[in-house]
Order: sequence, then structure tokens, then C-alpha cells
Amino acid sequence: MSSVPYRPPVDALTLSALALAVTAVSSSAPLVAFAAAPALAVAFWRNLLSLAVLGPVSLARRRAEFRALTVGAGRREGLYCVLSGVALAAHFATWMPSAKLTTVAAATALVATQPVWQGLIARWQGRRLPPAVWAGIGVAVLGAVLATGADVTVSGRAFAGDLLAVAGGLFAAVYTAFGERARTTISTTTYTTICYGVCAAILLVVCLLGGVPLHGWAPGTWLAILGLVAGAQLLGHSMFNYALHRVSATTVSVLVLLEAPGAALIAWVWLGQLPRPLALPGLALLLAGVAVVVLGGARAGRRTEPVPIPASAAPLAD
Repeated sequence: MSSVPYRPPVDALTLSALALAVTAVSSSAPLVAFAAAPALAVAFWRNLLSLAVLGPVSLARRRAEFRALTVGAGRREGLYCVLSGVALAAHFATWMPSAKLTTVAAATALVATQPVWQGLIARWQGRRLPPAVWAGIGVAVLGAVLATGADVTVSGRAFAGDLLAVAGGLFAAVYTAFGERARTTISTTTYTTICYGVCAAILLVVCLLGGVPLHGWAPGTWLAILGLVAGAQLLGHSMFNYALHRVSATTVSVLVLLEAPGAALIAWVWLGQLPRPLALPGLALLLAGVAVVVLGGARAGRRTEPVPIPASAAPLAD
């Protein structure tokens, strides 16, 4: 068995989707920090409103695919979608509060441990990542930390936020790993509809049990939530999920690191959180690490023999 699964070649549409996703998710941490609402409530609304946008489209166009996920072998694929939604809920429940307990820069830097966890998950799945990819992951994570900074010694509150951000990186890796598996046979809209729906349901239960208010905020907070829905969720997470059909979960996780300098720049301009002196050297390391992972993964992919994609795989047009 090949250690690296075959995927169709990366095309211009996938590259554009990845560029759009990185740009969109860069706004996430600043918007979470700006919104005058509990982080869990913000996470619930961004998933519920995303579901409201995607759900009608999915049900209208993919009814047969939804039915196929409830019978026979399709149940396993449906389970991957559900588990991905559970992991996404855990990611939001840990990372989004971290952006309020610590700085935007620290929360973004520490959630950048995601590709390390992703590499370990890939290894647990039996895949042998090339040494160059591991080296690139290390360089990229180091660059993200230098570019943004982690204030683990500032205060107990900030330290708690830092720990939550690391946990958020772990759960993001689990979410992406399940998504990679589901997207081999399931269309983007069907997968994201189930994933976001499960995530919203779990977060709703958590908010209700924890007494987290879900309304009563100023118009500016609702605008920030809508910005998260349109940007980080629909143009960010959904575009990354789209790309998982052609790009490995490990590569996607490393590309997500490019969110770190983008978020720090937005926080500087909008929230007045000045970047650290090491921001430019860190950005250079981050870009170098991303390049090493992408090129190393591409070479490994070229050495892999093609494996037929199941006939039930949905087109990528949605």
C-alpha cells in the first residue's frame, strides 16, 4: 500500500480557493476579539448561519447523496462527516475563547501547532511523511510563533488562553483529517452542511448548559458575526474543505499557518495590537516552511501510483 494517497493534480481553481481561504480566515481572530459577545455564542452563530446558507442549496441539489449516507457503506462516510463536525465544535470551543483570554497574536500563533498534530495523525494512519515535509512543518511553526508571539508568561489568564489555543490546534487537525477522508467521495456542499450542522448543534447544547447568552448584543457584534460567517466560515473553512480533494490534510494545515501574519496585520491596523519585533524574520521563516512542505508533498505525490477514485465521488463544481 502506498504511504501517500493519490489525488488529482492541483489545478488553478484549487489554488485560487486556497488563496481565498487563507485571506478569509485571517480575519477570524480579530473579529472574535472585536465581537462583544461570548466566544462560544459567536462560534454557534457562525456555524448556524453558515448552515442556513448552505443547507437549502445542499438539500435541493444533493438529496440522493444525503440518502446514500444513511444506508450501506455510505454510513461510514456519513460518520466521517459527523465526527468532523464534533471535532470542529471542539476546535471552536477551545480556540475562540483563547482569542479573548490572550492576545490575537498569541492565540493565532499557538493554534498554528495544527500541522504538527496533522503530521502525527498522518503517521498514525500509516503514512510516511518525507523528512523534508517534517522539516518544513517545524520551520513554518517556528516562523508563525516568531511572527506573532505567545505570551505564556504574562498572566494566568493569558496562559489559560494559550493552552486553549494549543488544544484548538489539535482539534483542528482532527477536523481536517476527518474532512480529508470524507471528501474523497462526498461533495463539498454535502460535507460542509453536515459538518457545520453537527457543530452548531453541539455548541448550542454547550451554550444552553453553560448559561451562555445567545442574543442581546449591539449591532456591531452582529456585524462581526456576519463577517465571520461570510469570511472565515464560508470563504475560509469551506474553501479549505473544497481543496482537500486535491491537497493533503497536512499541506492544508501548513497553509493555514499563513493566517498568522494576516491576523496579526489586521489586529495591528484595526485593534492597535502592535506586532512583535521578530514579525518580519518570523514571516520569512513561515513562508520558507510552507514552500518546503508544498514542494516536498508535491514530489511525494508524483512518486505515488494512481488509485482509482470511487465512482460515487461527487464533482468539485460546488
